[in-house]
Amino acid sequence: MSEDLLGRRAEGETLERLLTRARSGAGQVLVLRGEAGIGKTALLDRVSERAAGFRVARAAGVEAESAFAYAALHQLCLPFLDRLGKLPGPQEEALATAFGLAAGPRPTRFMVGLAVLTLLADVADEQPLVCLVDDAQWLDTMSSAVLAFVARRLLAERIALVFVLRDGNDYLDGLPELQVRGLDDADARALLDSVVKGPVDNRVRDRIVAEARGNPLALLELPRAWTAAELADGLDAVPLTSRIEQGFVRQVAPLPADTRLLLLTAAAEPLGDATLLWRAAGLLGLGADPAAAAEETGLIEFGARVRFRHPLVRSAVYRSAAVADRLAVHRALAEVTDPAVDPDRRAWHRAQGTTSPDEEVAADLEHSAGRAQARGGLLAAAAFLEQAAVLTPEPGLRARRELAAARAKRDAGALDAALRLLSAVEAGPSDERRSAEVEHLRGHIAFDQRHVAQAAPLLFSAAARLTPFDPGLARETHLEAVSAAIWAAEPAQIASHTAPPPHVPPSATDLVLDALTSRVTLGYAASVPAMTRALDAVRSVRVGAEDVSRLPWLLGHRAGGMLASELWDFETRRAFAQRQVRLARDAGALVQLQFALNFLADNELLAGEPAAAQALIEEDLRISEVTGTRPVGYAVLLQAALRGEDTGAAIGREARAAGQGRLATITDWASALLHNGQGRHDLARDAALRVFAEDSPVYGCLATAELAEAASRTGDAALVAQALARSASWVDTDWSLGIKARLRALNGDASGFPESIAHLERTALRGELARAHLLHGEWLRREGHRVEARDHLRTAHEMLVAAGMPAFAERANRELLATGETVRKRTVETTDELTAQEYQIARLAGEGYSNPEIGTRLFLSPRTVEWHLRKVFGKLGVTSRRQLRDAAF
Repeated sequence: MSEDLLGRRAEGETLERLLTRARSGAGQVLVLRGEAGIGKTALLDRVSERAAGFRVARAAGVEAESAFAYAALHQLCLPFLDRLGKLPGPQEEALATAFGLAAGPRPTRFMVGLAVLTLLADVADEQPLVCLVDDAQWLDTMSSAVLAFVARRLLAERIALVFVLRDGNDYLDGLPELQVRGLDDADARALLDSVVKGPVDNRVRDRIVAEARGNPLALLELPRAWTAAELADGLDAVPLTSRIEQGFVRQVAPLPADTRLLLLTAAAEPLGDATLLWRAAGLLGLGADPAAAAEETGLIEFGARVRFRHPLVRSAVYRSAAVADRLAVHRALAEVTDPAVDPDRRAWHRAQGTTSPDEEVAADLEHSAGRAQARGGLLAAAAFLEQAAVLTPEPGLRARRELAAARAKRDAGALDAALRLLSAVEAGPSDERRSAEVEHLRGHIAFDQRHVAQAAPLLFSAAARLTPFDPGLARETHLEAVSAAIWAAEPAQIASHTAPPPHVPPSATDLVLDALTSRVTLGYAASVPAMTRALDAVRSVRVGAEDVSRLPWLLGHRAGGMLASELWDFETRRAFAQRQVRLARDAGALVQLQFALNFLADNELLAGEPAAAQALIEEDLRISEVTGTRPVGYAVLLQAALRGEDTGAAIGREARAAGQGRLATITDWASALLHNGQGRHDLARDAALRVFAEDSPVYGCLATAELAEAASRTGDAALVAQALARSASWVDTDWSLGIKARLRALNGDASGFPESIAHLERTALRGELARAHLLHGEWLRREGHRVEARDHLRTAHEMLVAAGMPAFAERANRELLATGETVRKRTVETTDELTAQEYQIARLAGEGYSNPEIGTRLFLSPRTVEWHLRKVFGKLGVTSRRQLRDAAF
């Protein structure tokens, strides 16, 4: 590859290795990054030429196409769309909907990404595949997100994916990268000599080499566009890319007016569609002669597709054209674009050809926004709506479209851009309902940005203002406000606001709202009946993927899960989390899935399943990489505390400073747990006491046990008694009865120790059961019952190690040493060798899921799942899925 490109031996060898590895079944990704004209596209061309035995697919970003969702992805996948029917049903539906081939539910990046990964993997099963993406800095957002998703999952595929870009595509950050730099001086002179015929003054030659700084395009174009005198004088004040672009403008300027207009028409038509170009040219009165003159310049090639010599030619032609000519060209292109076949591109050309408000054009753009939103292109929808607003003559309708654009930006995660649009909406004509909707959206954005102290008052106000217009929405908004106030740890806000009237009969949402409000304002004991009714309602409610926005309130730890915790119902708590994860996955709602994964990881940690929890935590991180959102990360606090790692102190300080009171409460609870494990009971007492004093929902109950254990070791008998008194109001379940018995034992009634063990043995809470054995063993050892103590301490030690609680396990070890017994170090078992992802795959395979089904759940291709399973079989010493079901891991 390298011998044909001057000065590119190292780059060529890197690309040869990439193809070799991909051919052998190790998926490869590379980003070629460098300035315009540096030779990146030439390297792509060489990859295409030398990819013997590969199928080659190409796509390129086009600046004017960046507003069209999935435009570049469609280019890349177009040759393979005859295989759509081979995809799993949800993936086929998502990709067909994204490409406008079918009408279906709005697809998500996740499902489209998984469909593209499966599609490309299917192609590569037959023949190795190389995908080349040029000018990736101009990819539309959805194409960027999906291709980055695919790139991070090419593990066991015969696929090579190469991107070329200048800069500015955050989705591709972190992928393997090769910086393409300028040619050295000798190679630059050799390239210049190959294109400049005849004698050239050495001073001019030196100036060209100096000005070009090794940029091949500059070495080729500067001599064509600039006079020897200009080059000799130097052009240092002008950036190199601008110099090259100006050079192209100089080459275009002397051409006849019709030729320039034809070039402009080609520049304004981003698809390179020759049929459209010639139709528009006819409408503009251009004949065949301008085409011949344009082609003679070497700047453009006319064929089945129209291609400029370089993207800078396109931008130079378009930017240098007169405004009147640009408007005329776009109007002509709009006229020849079939509204039935490509209504969105027609609407875009109409908008580009319009300078004054025009409701007909604005309505076209609004319809395009609806189609983009239906295909999952939220940012594209926002762009269409924003442009529609600019062209809307009527001020009220303009504000409505601006508000719709802000909602689309918020849903797409562009929060700051959404806030800027809301300022424009508020500058529009007065409208009480719209003003309430703006406040509602501001509250949502504040919640999204973790500014919960700001979110609560906005949402309370919005709920009250929405009541006359939409009582149902007002009620839901009030629930959001209550949740924000809980997360801000500001219960006074809840008490000072009256909720809008409920439905008759009350819905599950109504019951949840009443229960949470009662819990915060009246306390635990008074709210048990309301919480019980609400939990029963949530258990029985039918929730589907279409209700994904309701999942955090009904099943998650913002409401339904919170009630299950308050009522000490671990089985329901865990079932809610599992259901929330499944539904969020099915809907492809990635941000909702992140919260669900953390809630389930929390439950797995309490159940003593550290490997399962780790897999869920890593999944949160993988989604964060795909979407660009922050990891939720709440489960990491509990995980670190159980491991004996102090990571919560800094998070707690930041949370308090940011007004995130509930997060600070969580860090205090985790800190109490951490320090009890480490035997630093004074620190544990102080942290638990802060939570105990707040009586925070969920964590007030959980911290009560930590407070009693710590206080019993620091001699604070009064605090132990207070903790025991607090537990009297708790509802009775095996979980709560096990903790209550522990508190009685710590308060002096030793019969509580075995009773606690008996209750907790009937739950899935292996960590709490292990701690019950530890506390009983410690008490027996202090009382002199060494033999009996050893049994409990050995059991505790084994369970705590298995539960991923090494600090508590070390406590058990110290107690065993005090009884005179030496603990044999536990050898590393086979499952300890499994990575978190391997564990998750092994678990799903053992439950009977197929490779495609596992891939759907874990964002992997079936071939990659198979690759992981082979490693799992080797580590576990099994040879079949049947054996896997019986293996201990």
